[in-house]
Parts: sequence; C-alpha cells; structure tokens
Amino acid sequence: VQLVESGGGLVQAGGSLRLSCAASGRTLSSYSMGWFRQAPGKEREFVGAIRWSGDFTSLVDSVKVRFTISRDNAKNTVYLQMNSVKPEDTAVYYCAAVRRDGSRWSGDYWGQGTQVTVSS
Repeated sequence: VQLVESGGGLVQAGGSLRLSCAASGRTLSSYSMGWFRQAPGKEREFVGAIRWSGDFTSLVDSVKVRFTISRDNAKNTVYLQMNSVKPEDTAVYYCAAVRRDGSRWSGDYWGQGTQVTVSS
C-alpha cells in the first residue's frame, strides 16, 4: 500500500484544514486507518483512527472536539478535518494503515507526511 497525504499548509489559529490520504496499490477498504503527527523536537503521536468500515472512530482528547476523521472507500481516501486549529497543532501529519495493538494503534504502512503550520 502506498499512501500519499495532501492538504497541509499554513493556516491561522482558529482556521480549518482538511488533510487527505490517498492510497494506491491496494484498496483501503479492509484497513483501519490512522492519523499521527510529529511536532519539532517531539515524538510522533497518535491523533486518531477510523475502522475499516467507517463506523468507529477514535480521537485523542486534545483534538476530539475539533478534528474529524472520515473515509471514502470508493475513492480509497481517508480525511482529517481540522477545525479551530491551534498553534500547538503545528506538526507533520502522517496517515497510516493501522491495527489495534493492545491499547495502542500501530502503523503498518505509512505516508510521507504533510506539514501543517498554525500561526498565532
């Protein structure tokens, strides 16, 4: 599976962005998909995931009321809608095909990442 993220960029605090993750090489419909982010000088962290069927999503508390994950299996694409962004959301965002590993989501296939920068 090859994953390519897009939609990143520079946005003012309080604004919105929609990230996309397009897959090729294999259909995404059988994979749960996740979004992760890595801020400068920090470890990569889990942001959220959506089950392969789209009927279950999980988001970390820091973004739960602001971000939404969705997917369109017909388009082989997963989305991360980011609303009311904050400077602390600045990071490289990665999508991944994920699986549940105990209490964690682990990535099996990764995209190259897309930069999101939020200005104050």
